[in-house]
Amino acid sequence: MAVQGKYVDGFLLAVPNDKKTEYIEQAETFARVMRKYGLLEYVESWGDDLPEGKVNSFHTAVIRKDNENVVFSFCTWPDKETRDKGWEEAMKDPELQMDPEDMPWDGKRMIWGGFKKIVG
Repeated sequence: MAVQGKYVDGFLLAVPNDKKTEYIEQAETFARVMRKYGLLEYVESWGDDLPEGKVNSFHTAVIRKDNENVVFSFCTWPDKETRDKGWEEAMKDPELQMDPEDMPWDGKRMIWGGFKKIVG
């Protein structure tokens, strides 16, 4: 299946194992809200087969603690312009307003960025 859209946002973060349900609920809200602003596709993935690397790994990238797992996610947009406007509007949306202390993960260790799709 080809990935929809021409622009991709990618995310990598560590989530405490005991916060998995809370994280999924938040991710579902995030996806629903972002669709209002042009999001095409949203995928959240809970780490399952994550070998430790000799130099780097998913674990070290997010400074994973023993009680955490790695989450890899991405979302797609029609283009960068829609993505930029979508994020701007979504960050004002009341449903996404949250005290950082209430997040079920450590936002300081989240890795994210935007990418131009080249294959798919």
